[in-house]
Amino acid sequence: MLVKRRLERKYQYRAQLFSYPSIRGTLNENSRLLADFIAVQKFDKVHLIGHSLGGVVALRMLALKPDVPVHRIVCLGSPLCGSRVASHLSQVNWGKVILGKSVTDSAFDEVGNQWAREVCVSHDIGVIAGTVPLGMGRFVTSFDEDNDGIIAVSETRLPGIKDHLCLPVNHEGLIISHKVIDQAATFLKCGQFLRDT
Repeated sequence: MLVKRRLERKYQYRAQLFSYPSIRGTLNENSRLLADFIAVQKFDKVHLIGHSLGGVVALRMLALKPDVPVHRIVCLGSPLCGSRVASHLSQVNWGKVILGKSVTDSAFDEVGNQWAREVCVSHDIGVIAGTVPLGMGRFVTSFDEDNDGIIAVSETRLPGIKDHLCLPVNHEGLIISHKVIDQAATFLKCGQFLRDT
């Protein structure tokens, strides 16, 4: 994955990829899997970058297991305050099958702004949102604000986070854009995003 390669080559981070069963597993189950994955690595301190649902899984893990040694977290286009696309899809018979259990949990059953307050207090959390509205979300619902084609910017603005940045990329672009990865690395190092002055 491009994020892993760039973090390792340009910033000398030791990066590991974590994947999880978003369709079968619930948000809590996948959060516990992440905690177990981190425990196996035996790192003293960990930073996390989560794309989309991955950011919600990371924060939920810390809500359930606050002793996991995570320092900073960057969420890329994560629906931390719900998702209107997921909400609309859930109204269709086949929608919940496509969404899976984790998305259903995080989009409207256990929305981050309902449980993540303590995580925001105890950890540095940065969020990058995309503003290029290219994605399947436009076929499911209409947006009346900036969005990345799947997630609206307002759905990423979790109260209490340390920093928030909007960049001109779509939802998929958040994991392939060098500018996004460089900003994420800056936040992991400094606790804030780099802005032009």
